[in-house]
Amino acid sequence: MYLTQGLHRAVQQQPDTLMTICGDRRRTFREVADRVARLAGALRGLGVEPEDRVGILALNSDRYAEYLLAVPWANAVLNPVNIRWSLAEIAYSLADCDTRVLFVDDAFAPMLPALRTAVPNLTTVIHLDSGPGALGYEALIAGSQPMADARRGGDTLAGIFYTGGTTGFPKGVMLTHTNLATSWLGSAATGCMPTKDSWALHCAPMFHLAALAVWGAALLAGGRHVFVPSFKPQLVFEAIAAHGVTDVLVVPTMIQLLVDHPTIGDYNLTSLHAVLYGASPIPAALLERAMKVLPSVSFTQGYGLTETAPIVTILTPIDHQNGLLRSAGQAAPHSELRIIDALGNEVPQATVGEITVRGDHIMRGYWDKPAESAAALHNGWLHTGDAGYLDDHGYLYVVDRLKDMIVTGGENVYSAEVENVIARHPAVAQCAVIGIPDPDWGERVHAVVVPHPAQSPTLEDLREHTKTLIAG
Repeated sequence: MYLTQGLHRAVQQQPDTLMTICGDRRRTFREVADRVARLAGALRGLGVEPEDRVGILALNSDRYAEYLLAVPWANAVLNPVNIRWSLAEIAYSLADCDTRVLFVDDAFAPMLPALRTAVPNLTTVIHLDSGPGALGYEALIAGSQPMADARRGGDTLAGIFYTGGTTGFPKGVMLTHTNLATSWLGSAATGCMPTKDSWALHCAPMFHLAALAVWGAALLAGGRHVFVPSFKPQLVFEAIAAHGVTDVLVVPTMIQLLVDHPTIGDYNLTSLHAVLYGASPIPAALLERAMKVLPSVSFTQGYGLTETAPIVTILTPIDHQNGLLRSAGQAAPHSELRIIDALGNEVPQATVGEITVRGDHIMRGYWDKPAESAAALHNGWLHTGDAGYLDDHGYLYVVDRLKDMIVTGGENVYSAEVENVIARHPAVAQCAVIGIPDPDWGERVHAVVVPHPAQSPTLEDLREHTKTLIAG
């Protein structure tokens, strides 16, 4: 398969159906396909050759989606840049994979002079809006002839997606068209992704693989897309109410901001029927609250990594109804999962070990980092660095990053388990649990707590609360 396949299918089956809404712009599948073909032709005219990397540094928009389609259409490779990074990190990622063409919007145009200095090989900048010192996006499309789709697909490189680990420089994850399509189709097979009848709202940043997965699954199904530049609760409420949004991807922090927002009751959200979430652990207490605030909405969790394109497991709406809120779900149809010990042996059920994954969605490796690639990939299995266990029905429970596990008095403590317990205290809005040095115990379990407004829980309150739910 190839990334542009869903667009071709939609043009054949529903060419004049509305595909995208972004502000006051509305475009059909036929119009988008024509613009993508012209944008690909423009890239070729600017000297983009097969295998060249083309970057984008921008907020969400319909033009971001056109970039995602035009680059493979032109037989080139995507490099969506993390918009949260510092200038030094952005420059590193562009230089690391020799990205010479960059799309940029108004939000990041002020970085251009410094980026050009830091990345001498950055020869061409295309401005999505109207900034000086760069080529104009709309003028390029209007002035270029459409080119035939290269139909770049299969095991060819689709994109380099940089993951900002906790140590060292970011690593470029090499994902093929097969990797991405496998993850999108396998996830769709669970019935938990957008369909042909869906309007998917894109409010999570589109450089992120989770957001890309929802966009891709909707694209393959012939679904429609609504874009807001970035996540703001009122923008989300307004988009749902105005455009009949049915599906939205968010992360747990966004869920909390939405369900706690004082104006949530002021909007007609009845079209919304599916909330997909992931990217970080979610306290069960927050999820329970969200399900009460939005009782007619189905919730789906996806666990995965950039290296798995990204879906590994899915917790379905039925699983949520059955109270499995602490689980990350079962292996998706395309994903094989096992838990191993430090020697690489598979461990019994309910035993914590490292989560490893195998399947056609697993990355090719890290760009220009053979040692790191070899450390992560063994005999077809990706070692995630996450600790977890499986129950007797194959439900995965993620307990921590292996490097973040707290060892106190010789006992292993998993921060996610402690966070879930503390978050259940009625005075706690958010919390994070970390290990800090201790001369007697090696490490001490330390909680950083944000109370609800007008609440002041004491240390003793929290200690008494946790004693009833977790071992000392």
